[in-house]
Amino acid sequence: MDGLETAKRMLKEQGFSLVIVKPGVFIHATKKYGVIGLVEAIENYGAELAGAAVADRIVGRAAAMLCRHVNIAEVYAQVISRKGLDALIERNVSIEYEELVPEILNRTRNDVCPFEKLAADCDNEEECFKKIRSFIDRYLFKPS
Repeated sequence: MDGLETAKRMLKEQGFSLVIVKPGVFIHATKKYGVIGLVEAIENYGAELAGAAVADRIVGRAAAMLCRHVNIAEVYAQVISRKGLDALIERNVSIEYEELVPEILNRTRNDVCPFEKLAADCDNEEECFKKIRSFIDRYLFKPS
C-alpha cells in the first residue's frame, strides 16, 4: 500500500485529524484541531517531510501553504476549500478529496477560520509559516 493510501486509512480508521507518511514509513499523526498538528510536524521533522503524503480532515489555504512549505508530494482531504485546492494545484501537488467547499470556517462556523485569514494574503510559503507560527504562539499557547 502506498503512502497516501496508508495515511487515508489511518485518518479514517483511527480517528486522527492529520496523518503524514512516506511509503513504508510512518512519520506523524495527531488528533489536534486545525493546522497546529501540521505546524508541529514541520518543526519536528522539517526536511524529512519532503515527498511525504498527508491525509488531513480539513485543508484550506493555510494547510496547503504549509504542505507546500515542506514539499509534501500528495494530499488527501476529507474537506478542502477552493483556495486550498488552488494552492496545491499551483505547485503540482497530487490531491484527492471528498468535499470541496468555498472556504473553511472557524469552529463556531460564524466566520472564516483565523488561519485562513492569515494565509489569504501570504505571498510565499515561508511567510505563511511564520505568520501561522506567530499566531499560534501569541493566541493559542499563552502561559497561564
